[in-house]
Amino acid sequence: MRIAKNTLLLISMAALVLLSAGCGNSQEKMSEYNIYYINTDKTKTVAVGYEPKAKDTEEMIAEYLEQLFRDTDNPDYRKPLPERVRLDSWNLEDGQLSLYFNSAYLEMDNIEEVLCRAAIVRTLIQTEGVDCISFYVGNAPLLDSEGRPVGLMTEDSFIENPGEQINTIQTANITLYFANEKGDGLLQEMQEIHYSSNISLEKLVVEQLLKGPQGDKGRAAVPEGTELVNVSVANGVCFVNLDEGFFTQNYEIAEPVVIYAIVNSLTELTSVNKVQISVNGDSNRVYREKMDLSAMYERNLDYMDEAAKSQARQLEEGEEQIIDETGGGR
Repeated sequence: MRIAKNTLLLISMAALVLLSAGCGNSQEKMSEYNIYYINTDKTKTVAVGYEPKAKDTEEMIAEYLEQLFRDTDNPDYRKPLPERVRLDSWNLEDGQLSLYFNSAYLEMDNIEEVLCRAAIVRTLIQTEGVDCISFYVGNAPLLDSEGRPVGLMTEDSFIENPGEQINTIQTANITLYFANEKGDGLLQEMQEIHYSSNISLEKLVVEQLLKGPQGDKGRAAVPEGTELVNVSVANGVCFVNLDEGFFTQNYEIAEPVVIYAIVNSLTELTSVNKVQISVNGDSNRVYREKMDLSAMYERNLDYMDEAAKSQARQLEEGEEQIIDETGGGR
């Protein structure tokens, strides 16, 4: 099913729906839905409780968008979209919501734009039937600061440290390792994440591992329900402290796959050479039958899925051929 609306129709519909809508502070606190705004210092997003009146997907999208464009009277936060930015149209197809903005969208500075995008995505992704969101300026996909398409976004595309003032919004491309469907091998997944500078990349990597893959290939290797207690780095060793949930086992996934999903993901960072895992601060334990947690594990690609290994070899061979043909050194 394909849905398309122009902005005037969208706002008119939403205005009718919202004519009697009012949100007092008590209602905001009790609501399970939020409209996301930007604080006045433009350093983070702010969630404000909101009860949508619409029931179906199309009307709910229109209602949320109308709120995102509406001015607020609260001195602590403002609407995410500047006055000059206009939404020309949107459409929803197979769970992907595409938003088409005018050229004024590109006039925002990098920090404001990322915060604006985070507020929009976090608001609209609450709509049942919306699985991911893409941004366009005119008919061209929105590009990041390095000229690459930002691609599809979900609520996991934007990471902030709750309750803390962020210094800057940063973008990281991280390589994560997850279990294949059989649970006997590892798969790689590249993720582009926007995050607060208050969060270390090591913590970011572990938190994304716990959430599982963003794509449709593979599954989380770390046991479901595991929580990160803390993570630190000293002299190239990353110390990962998990809670007891780590021992809630899924025996469909081989124990080395669990360990090396964590180790390989962290050692992709230039700051990490080895990884030691502990549970509630105790590393004098054995994971399942043979993985000694007191050991400092290094990167190990022996457990890569065979299909993934084959793709990697083909890529390496292709790169070597290009170097030979161009006369480059090896």
